[in-house]
Amino acid sequence: MQGAIFTVMTVRVSDPYDPALDAEITEQVKLSPRFFADAPVVIDLRDCLGCTAAADFDALKTLLRRHGLQAVGVQGASPVQQRLALAAGLAPFGAGGVRRVPAPTTADGAKAPPAKSKLVTQPVRSGTQIYARDADLIVLAPVSAGAEVIADGHIHIYGALRGRAIAGATGDTSARIFVHRLEAELVCVAGRYFVSEAIGPEHLKQAAQVALIDDRLRILPGWT
Repeated sequence: MQGAIFTVMTVRVSDPYDPALDAEITEQVKLSPRFFADAPVVIDLRDCLGCTAAADFDALKTLLRRHGLQAVGVQGASPVQQRLALAAGLAPFGAGGVRRVPAPTTADGAKAPPAKSKLVTQPVRSGTQIYARDADLIVLAPVSAGAEVIADGHIHIYGALRGRAIAGATGDTSARIFVHRLEAELVCVAGRYFVSEAIGPEHLKQAAQVALIDDRLRILPGWT
């Protein structure tokens, strides 16, 4: 057996029978149907007072399947919810979900850079995944469609990004993505993401950076 890292979306549920949940998923899938097709999903139950019966989990799985999404697990579940989820074939992903980590600081409170960085000098081919754990990732070549680059810190790509880039993978909201030519399938910072269809045409094939500003994911022109 061998460990691996996968990109999995979460769907936060407060009421499994709320019509607004169906409407919101419909809207999100409509934005990028290819991206969501048969995608694995973790159900986030941290704010859910329901899901206390087996039928609730069956209803959620049916709802997600109707939109082409495949429920694989739950997070933020109570002991009762976790037991029912396991009976429904859903794996527990821990009570807290993704760990949100503040940016490192110096003794005087200033932001400090990560202790190290990972350097990639060759093109990142389709089907390849590269992860810089506890570090920034620097790629001196293109990232092909179907490839994925992940870092707990910043990501710098000195070439075209045609695949997926995920910065702040463990929750660092100060992380950014810097790319010489933006043609991405997905860009993500600390769990917030844009798929290709959500990237404005003014940013396509241009130098850009992706950052969380006022808790919203934004794409900024150029490197500054």
